[in-house]
Amino acid sequence: MAPGVLQNGGFILGLIGAAALIAATAMNKWSVKDRQGDVVTSVYTYKGLWQDCETASSGFTECRPLYGLLGFSGAFQAVRALMIVGVVLSVLGALISVFSLSCLTMNSMAETTKAKMSLTAGIMFIIAGVCGIAGASVYASQIVASFRMSTYNNYGGGYGGNMGMGMGGGMGGMGGMGGMPTYTFGPALFVAWIGGGVLLIGGILKSLAFREMVKDEKPHYPGVAYKPQSRTKSDPGDHHSEGGKKGQNYV
Repeated sequence: MAPGVLQNGGFILGLIGAAALIAATAMNKWSVKDRQGDVVTSVYTYKGLWQDCETASSGFTECRPLYGLLGFSGAFQAVRALMIVGVVLSVLGALISVFSLSCLTMNSMAETTKAKMSLTAGIMFIIAGVCGIAGASVYASQIVASFRMSTYNNYGGGYGGNMGMGMGGGMGGMGGMGGMPTYTFGPALFVAWIGGGVLLIGGILKSLAFREMVKDEKPHYPGVAYKPQSRTKSDPGDHHSEGGKKGQNYV
């Protein structure tokens, strides 16, 4: 496949993945209230990385910002850090990918430099995709654990109360003891997973473009061509004539 096609495809997928990670990080619906078996549906609660929100049946929405760093668990802070790192790397990779495109001609930039920039952008896309998938997966695992504990407590379970409260604090009040609402996956998780997967594919395409660009280039070795001087045999008569002239000069 041509390097230009791989580069353009990786660039487009990188932009889509970066936009998806940015949207997922900013969304408030990382976990939403599970309405299955819920009698009272007048209040709809959903939680994100930065805010906890409640929407009433009248349409009024109230959000509470999640300030501070010490009031949440390490897993919740890790999810925030992974998403921020993924967003930063994806944006930087997209910027570098613009200058590495073969269709963009620059007089002072060699093809080798573009190939290296393409590889750098590809590596950034791959790392950003891994960060996005890992962050969403960690958050999803916490939702599953909290859902199981809160469901067991609602049906009369006797263990996991303290653990549920600790996890609820880590995920912004998610889960808890008996009578507390349960939460399930929000749309932001799926956006983060899809964005991370798209970034992985874009990074792989950029890396393949680097290999094709390096393969197409032929190595140039600077050198100096050496041409030996041709030696012509002189006529023996010339030597005698020269010797005679020298003898005449000495007489």
